[in-house]
Amino acid sequence: MAGHHTIVGASPAARLRPAGADGDLAVVARCHRRLRGPYTGVDTVLRAVLPEAARRWPALVEHHRVELLYGIPELEELIGPAPRTLATEASYQERTRFFGAGMIRCMSQGIVSFLLDYARRVRACGELPPYLVFDEVDQAEPTAQEFIALLVRRADPALLRVVVCTGPGELPEELARVLARCTERIETDDTDDAAGTGHEGGAPRSASELVQAYVLGDGTGRSRAETAAYREADPALRARLHDRRAEELERSAPSWGVRVGALAYHREHGSDPAGAGRLALMAAQRHCVRVGFSAAVIDLGLRGRAVTDPVAEQHDFWEFSHQAASACIPVGLTEQSMELYLDVIQRFTDPKVHMMTSYSIAMLHTRFLRPRDHDLALRWQNNAVAIAGILPDPAERLTFSVFHDNGLALVEMHRGNLTRALELVQSCMARLDAELSDGQWQLHRSQLLYNRARLLTATGRLDEAFADYSTLVELDPYYTDYLSERARIHRSRGDFEATLADYDHAVRLAPPFPELYYNRGTARVEVGDTAGALADFGYVLEMEPDDVDTRLARAELLLDCEEFDAAEADVAAGLALRPEEPQLLCMRGTIALQRGALTEAYQALSSALDLDPGYPAALLNRAVVHYQQAQYQAAVQDLTATLELVGDDPDVLLNRGIAYQAEGRLDLALADFDHALTLPGADQDELREQRERCLV
Repeated sequence: MAGHHTIVGASPAARLRPAGADGDLAVVARCHRRLRGPYTGVDTVLRAVLPEAARRWPALVEHHRVELLYGIPELEELIGPAPRTLATEASYQERTRFFGAGMIRCMSQGIVSFLLDYARRVRACGELPPYLVFDEVDQAEPTAQEFIALLVRRADPALLRVVVCTGPGELPEELARVLARCTERIETDDTDDAAGTGHEGGAPRSASELVQAYVLGDGTGRSRAETAAYREADPALRARLHDRRAEELERSAPSWGVRVGALAYHREHGSDPAGAGRLALMAAQRHCVRVGFSAAVIDLGLRGRAVTDPVAEQHDFWEFSHQAASACIPVGLTEQSMELYLDVIQRFTDPKVHMMTSYSIAMLHTRFLRPRDHDLALRWQNNAVAIAGILPDPAERLTFSVFHDNGLALVEMHRGNLTRALELVQSCMARLDAELSDGQWQLHRSQLLYNRARLLTATGRLDEAFADYSTLVELDPYYTDYLSERARIHRSRGDFEATLADYDHAVRLAPPFPELYYNRGTARVEVGDTAGALADFGYVLEMEPDDVDTRLARAELLLDCEEFDAAEADVAAGLALRPEEPQLLCMRGTIALQRGALTEAYQALSSALDLDPGYPAALLNRAVVHYQQAQYQAAVQDLTATLELVGDDPDVLLNRGIAYQAEGRLDLALADFDHALTLPGADQDELREQRERCLV
């Protein structure tokens, strides 16, 4: 088994035999979500490799510390604590910055990078790294399924081999696509194993033993006999067994993974689902909200709603609903999000429920729904502001008024009212500074400062924005968006040394955000660091091969290096994803032009212009094709159209003048050359030389 494999079968025993799970180098990771929640299985792999990695290559572990600990904080017992941020230090009540599925994907990419770097170092020492066997993948939580898809796609099996064992059920689209492309599939004949007793030697077990085994296995059902016995058992017996198992877990000081997975499951199915079950699900959901496990937040929220009496426990029912609705957004379920928000508005008359839900619906309209409707968002947000302003408790009135005025500022910014938005944010900051001590609501106050910095940037007050970003970098150094924003200001000033210093600093501190590496790559292009830029673009595309913007940027750089085949490969990959993308078609035409394939260049450039008639680069390059084909009038037409789009450009005027000259219209050529000579940035020597030719 030299490559990656997918092994499909109904029973674990039958799946694991061909996987080589009993080999000395095998790390077998059970991935069933009921065990330890979102990263079940990933945690097993990391526990297997981290002790050695930390001992032999501490710098490698340190480089990936944020990603390794972010979703699995219990690993700190192996490698020490995670870096502190304002978000992680804030209480749940003061938490106003939340992350979602996008952040988790980035963290998973960082863990994959760690495992690949670890395997390279092991092999460089002449040793063999472990091979990874993930079982019960069909029952894994979406976070683990996404991680496995990333790992299998990125890992060369000659470096790190992965075996994916799964039941016959459906898998998520990304994982199914990756397994079909990157693994060899093996179907097992496991009828006897799946139905078997699971006892060594095949000794039969009683119905009671089977039910107990099912519950002690945390509902993972390792055989059909256990599952069937559980379903047929007396509900009271099942509840007692769940209670007993929950108590065992609680006595063992469970990790957050166990609390989200097994403990919440057992309390939910025990004798008090509406009491102990509700509280366990609430604790699990709040943890997943803090981390950003969007899929788990939705799952826990819907399960919480199912066991919560909306009349007797109105707040908890609302919180389950509200957090599930918010988590729907990063996974693209905006319609379901709106349905949940409208449901709680219809159910309840509590002012704070309407206040917070109005804010959430406003954010949907101004940020996420397509088309965006900023005016409708304003109506909803005004409602939130109005309710916040009449809350009876002075402390709540202050904090909620500031929170919702900040939301109103975002809506006004989207409506183009930047001055009004800035006034609102500055008012929020002043009110909190006047009423709170320095240590109160630090996270939200940093958010307000961040929003002010962005608005100052948008209104052209770059010095003030720069000062705010610098303050934020000192306050919360591991929230690297601040470094990236400050780098933009450096870049706008032409200070690329400072730009790259901030990007480099962010790269050292942050998980591998693709946008961060893309931005650093484009900055490296500006300073002529071709190798560095190609490395950054390559890393982005290793992580996210469907990132068309990075494909295009790398293709352009490869074209400048005259690496035509590599540039064309990136363009072809991009067009496979977006066949009607004008920029990609233009790049294809430009590559063909550089190769002298004029017919192919003309076709690609014309296709780009059919999709976007006002695309200057395509017009300019097609004019060159026309000129090289001695179609001077057509070249003039494309260059004239380019000038109508970009205005007086000395280089375009030079080219049109040359086309006029070739056409024999010397008076028009001289007019273009003379006009170009009056413009800044003109190539004076070339223009005078061309002008002299007209006069000969």
